[in-house]
Amino acid sequence: MSDPISEMLINLKNASAAGKEFAVFTLSKQKESILKIFEKQGYIDSYTVDSKIHKIKAKLKKDQYGPYFSYVKRISSPGRRIYVKSKDIPFAKTNSGIIIVSTPFGIMTGFQAKRKGLGGELICEVS
Repeated sequence: MSDPISEMLINLKNASAAGKEFAVFTLSKQKESILKIFEKQGYIDSYTVDSKIHKIKAKLKKDQYGPYFSYVKRISSPGRRIYVKSKDIPFAKTNSGIIIVSTPFGIMTGFQAKRKGLGGELICEVS
């Protein structure tokens, strides 16, 4: 059983480490929501959706100090779902990192979910 979210995260990390300009994934609403958060938080420049061929193309950020996706951890997986209440959402290991949570009101960062008092499934941690 494959995990499309995990594959997307690893693809982003590897493409960023290799100095690639773009990373391409198959289209899904969950991936698009996660990429929207990455764009708002400054991890990627932009992304485009091509619904004709069912692909998402993410334009990666360039940095002189190294890759933007230096640490990527998939927390919940299809075989082991991890749900938490809003008060139990962990903080990212670094100050610049984020936790992504799937709540009943959509996918958002851990900080947003705590502020709104929403719990949900822990998707991943990125820094």
